[in-house]
Amino acid sequence: MDWYLKVIRQYAVFNGRARRQEYWMFVLFNLIFAVAAIFLDNMFGITMDGIGYGPIYGLYILAVFIPGLAVAVRRLHDINKSGFMMFLALIPILGAIWLIVLMAQEGNVGPNQYGADPKTVASIS
Repeated sequence: MDWYLKVIRQYAVFNGRARRQEYWMFVLFNLIFAVAAIFLDNMFGITMDGIGYGPIYGLYILAVFIPGLAVAVRRLHDINKSGFMMFLALIPILGAIWLIVLMAQEGNVGPNQYGADPKTVASIS
């Protein structure tokens, strides 16, 4: 949960690097909270016809869109890739698969053009 809150606190920070653990823990908690929001929409009966979700889910997704994009860009920076690699997601199926592969890679050891290695910074703190 600390990783999720760290990403939320860095709401729109697109520079720097994010560890693999930070990214995937954010994804995990984001998925859990999104499912909970859909559950609440259904429990309160406020879902849109034929869609299965409603305003609670919509507001949640709007609230975490920028932090999610920012942590994804920082994760790409950790493997020494530009944030523009996010545009791979626009390629049907293969783009999403390639992005998952990139996000699962080990980060570069030591500093790179995007900043210091977050693993060494975390172990020093």
